[in-house]
This record gives sequence, structure tokens and C-alpha cells, in this order.
Amino acid sequence: MVEGAKSWIRENSSLIYFLIAQFIAIGAAAASMLAYMVKLETRVSTMETRGAEYTVSRMEEMKLRIAQLEGQIKDNRDRTDRIVDIMTKKLNISP
Repeated sequence: MVEGAKSWIRENSSLIYFLIAQFIAIGAAAASMLAYMVKLETRVSTMETRGAEYTVSRMEEMKLRIAQLEGQIKDNRDRTDRIVDIMTKKLNISP
């Protein structure tokens, strides 16, 4: 039986080498894919972290701009009301 196995291995050595090479290639591809997935996950995590910080800072800037615009709107409204009051007093027209 051992002699039969040895002779079969000798006769089919190219097949055995081919199968071993395939297993090595499949293992290398799996290792490469795993490394790529880890690298991609690291990038995504970094972008999520940086993106969250960036989004928060942008939201704070937008809040400040909105507050400034609301203040300007209130000032403009007060000015137009004052102008209307002055003009209607001079014309002796009551609104």
C-alpha cells in the first residue's frame, strides 16, 4: 500500500505540485483581500471621525452666520419701521 502511494505520487507529481501551487495562490489572495479590507476599514473609520469633526465645526459656523443674519434682519426691520413712522408722521397719515 505504501509502495502504491509512493508510485502514484511519483506518477502524478505535476498534479500534486499544481494543487500545492493553487493552495498557495488562494492563500495569498485571501491574505491580500484581508489586508485590503483592514486598510479600507481603517480609512472609513478615519473619514467618519474626521467627517464628524468637520460637520460639527461647519454646523457651528452656520449657527453663527444664522444668528448674525437674524440680528441684521431685526435691525433692518426696526429701521424700515422707523422710516415708515417718520414718513407717515410728515404726511399726517395714520397707518
